[in-house]
Amino acid sequence: MKLKYLWVATIAFLLFSCHQNASHNSEAEHDHEHELEHEMHTGEEHEHEAEATESEHEHEKMQYTVYSNDFELFAEADAMITGEHADILAHFTFLNNFKPLEAGKITAKLVVNGKTVSQTLNEPLRKGIYSFELEPTTAGEGKLYFEIETGGEQFEVIVPEVDVFANDEELHNHHDHGEEPSAVNATVFTKEQSWKIDFATALPQRQEFGPTIKTVAKIEPARGEEEIIPAKASGLVIFSNNNLVEGKQVANGEKLFTISSSEMAENNFAVQLAEAKSNYETNKANYERKSELVKDRLVSKQELLNAKNAYETSKAVYENLSKNFNESGQMVKSKMSGFVKQIFVSNGQYVAAGQPLVSISQNNKLLLIAQVQQKYLSLLPSINTANITTIHDKKTYTLDELNGKILSYGKSANDDSYLFPVSMEIANHAGFAPGTFVEVFLKTMTNSKAITVPNSALLEEQGIYYVFVQLTPEMFEKREVKIGGTDGLQTEITVGLNADERIVTQGAMQVKLAKSTGALDPHAGHVH
Repeated sequence: MKLKYLWVATIAFLLFSCHQNASHNSEAEHDHEHELEHEMHTGEEHEHEAEATESEHEHEKMQYTVYSNDFELFAEADAMITGEHADILAHFTFLNNFKPLEAGKITAKLVVNGKTVSQTLNEPLRKGIYSFELEPTTAGEGKLYFEIETGGEQFEVIVPEVDVFANDEELHNHHDHGEEPSAVNATVFTKEQSWKIDFATALPQRQEFGPTIKTVAKIEPARGEEEIIPAKASGLVIFSNNNLVEGKQVANGEKLFTISSSEMAENNFAVQLAEAKSNYETNKANYERKSELVKDRLVSKQELLNAKNAYETSKAVYENLSKNFNESGQMVKSKMSGFVKQIFVSNGQYVAAGQPLVSISQNNKLLLIAQVQQKYLSLLPSINTANITTIHDKKTYTLDELNGKILSYGKSANDDSYLFPVSMEIANHAGFAPGTFVEVFLKTMTNSKAITVPNSALLEEQGIYYVFVQLTPEMFEKREVKIGGTDGLQTEITVGLNADERIVTQGAMQVKLAKSTGALDPHAGHVH
C-alpha cells in the first residue's frame, strides 16, 4: 500500500511540474510576441511618417498669378529649395483677347541675392503652356522673370516675391502658405477651357456713376442730311429707270423722273419751251441790233436798256426751262448723293406743281429724339452723355463711339404725351436706320463714385444677381451681389464686391455650367 501511494504522489508531482513549466513558457512566448508586434507597429508608424513627409515635400506646390500690361501669367511650381530641381508649369494668356500664347521663345530667370539661374524654351509644351525646370543655388527671397519673344516683339512678366529655402526643414518651419483659396461654392475652370471660348476677367471699376435715365428714342435724319424733291410743274410722272426703288443709291445730278405734259392742252412743256426759245432769240437779236444803233445815236440809251432787260429776262426763262425740261417734259434730278429713302408717287401718276416726288437721304448723321418723363425734369440740365442700345441685337454704343453729342433738352412738355424731348446727334457708324427706335441711357454728371461691373459679368437667378470672383485663374467663386442703377454698359454694385477682386467679365455663363467638385485643392487646381 505504501508503494502504491508513493507512486501516485510521484505521478502527481511530475504532472504539476510539467504544468508550471508549460504555463511559464506560454507567458514568455506571449510577451515575446507582444514585443514583436510593438516593434512592427512602431516601424510601420515611422515608415508612414517618412512616406507622408516625402509625399508632402513631393507635392508641395506654389501658385503665382501676375498681370503685366500684355499678359496674364498663371504658374504652378514646386517649392524652391537650393540644390533641388523645381518644375514650373507656366500658362501665358494675352490680355487683349484672353487667348493663349501659341508660339514664341521664353526665358525664365530666377534671381536671388544677385545670383541667376535660367532656362530658355523655344516653343510651348502645348498652346499657351511652357514647362520650365530650374535649380536654385542660393536661398532667400528673389524674383522670377519671364522674357517673352513673339511676333517680332519682346515682353516681360515679373513674379516679384519668390521664396527659395535652404532645405526641407526651413520650408516646413518658415514657409507661410498664406491664405488658401476657399473651395466653398467654387468652380474649377481650367485655362484650356477658357482659351476655347470668349472669356475675359477684369477688376471692377471705381468711377463716377450718377443717376441714369432709361428711355426710348426715335431715329430721324439729321438736318441737312435729307432732301425732298418736289414737282416743279404739273404733269404725268414717268420713271427714268425701272430700277428706281427705295434704298437705291443715287448720285448727285442723276436723273430720276420725267414729268410729261405733251398730251395736255394746258401747261404743255413743249409749247412753253418753244415759246421761251423764240422769245429769247428775238430779244437777243433786238438787243444786239440796238447796241449797234446806239453808237450812231439812232436809238436812245433808254431803249437800249429796255432791250437789254427783255433779253436777260427771256434768257433766264429759256435757260431754266431748257435745264429742267426737254420736249418730253420736266427732268427731275437728285440734288445730293445718297439713297432713295421714300418714293411718294407711282409711274404714270398725275402730280401738281410742288407735290413731293421722292426723298433722298445721305444717312451719314442721324438725329435721336428721346422722350423723358416729368419725374426726371430736375436731371435734364445735368445730362452730359448717353449710351445707345439697339433693340434688335442688343448692342450698346457710347455717344463718343458714334461721334455724337447732346444737342438740347426740351424746356416744355409735348402737348400730346406730356414728355420732355432730349435731342442728340450721332454719326451713323453702326448701321442705324431712320424711322426705327433705340434704347437710350441718358447719363448725368455727378461727384459720387461707385463700384461698377460690365453688364456681361452679371448673372441672374430668380431675381438674385451674382458674379464669379476669381480665386485663381482656374478657380472661381460664385458670389451674390446687390445691384444699383445701370447705364447700359456698366451696373453699380452696392453690396458683395470689393474693387480689388477680379471677376469674370466674359464667359460667366460657361463658368456657371462648368462641372464643380465638392472639395477642391487650391494648390492643384490644374492637372496636366
